[in-house]
Amino acid sequence: SPLEIAKMIQQALLTELQLPCSIGIAPNLFLAKTASDMKKPLGITVLRKRDIPEMIWPLPVEAMHGIGEKTAEKLNDIHIQTIEQLAKGNEHIIRAKIGKHGVDLQRRAKGMDDREVDPSQMGQHKSVGNSMTFSKDMDEEKELLDMLERLSKSVSKRLQKRTLVSYNIQIMIKYHDRRTVTRSKQLKNAICEERDIFQAASRLWKQHWDGDSVRLLGVTATEIEWKTESVKQLDLFSFEEDAKEEPLLAVIDQINDKYGMPILQRGSQLLRKQEKSFQQKLENKFM
Repeated sequence: SPLEIAKMIQQALLTELQLPCSIGIAPNLFLAKTASDMKKPLGITVLRKRDIPEMIWPLPVEAMHGIGEKTAEKLNDIHIQTIEQLAKGNEHIIRAKIGKHGVDLQRRAKGMDDREVDPSQMGQHKSVGNSMTFSKDMDEEKELLDMLERLSKSVSKRLQKRTLVSYNIQIMIKYHDRRTVTRSKQLKNAICEERDIFQAASRLWKQHWDGDSVRLLGVTATEIEWKTESVKQLDLFSFEEDAKEEPLLAVIDQINDKYGMPILQRGSQLLRKQEKSFQQKLENKFM
């Protein structure tokens, strides 16, 4: 059954990647995505069309997938504050204000979504990303960076499984007051390794986190293409090292996948863990 499959997926992600996830089961893509947000960080929600008036319509429009801050402001301008008001609003007024996208949003607010989910089209995806909504607001930077690293690992595994690479890494920070910041880094060379993704993501984090508490954190690889089609701009001083390192990284990934745990790690990863452990001991000593 769909519920049993969802439980298997959830358990596999938790066991293999140590990533809790919430899953939505519904008759179409929009409702499934909406349902997946309802019991974070580790829940399964079944959402049927008959549940829409009670579970979806009372929510503010900015809580709806596909509606960002600017779109929400435009809807507010025409006195649409909730998803119910969007569903029951005047189509001509909505189209005049937002265009065809507004009509599509209205259909989804009514529970209608004809978009298909086709697993065979993996290579046509424009992005690969993972996000985590915390059960409580988080403001400890080392814990947030740990999660950023785990999300980078998950994105890396998904890219490599599909033989894809990325030319752009993006992070999303949603604060406790619903403010959302999305920033990206354009890359000279395509990447797919965990360390490269985390390096780009952590730099973005340090540049743009304002120190406030965070409710959601996300990492996304965009501008993706097949690895065989990517072209690397070679560095005069590092191309030989890159060529030697790639087979080694592939072997490390294969062994870790085989045993379901990171039994082989890079020295830099171990050093980061040692630094975190030492810092934690110091904090405990002086608390």
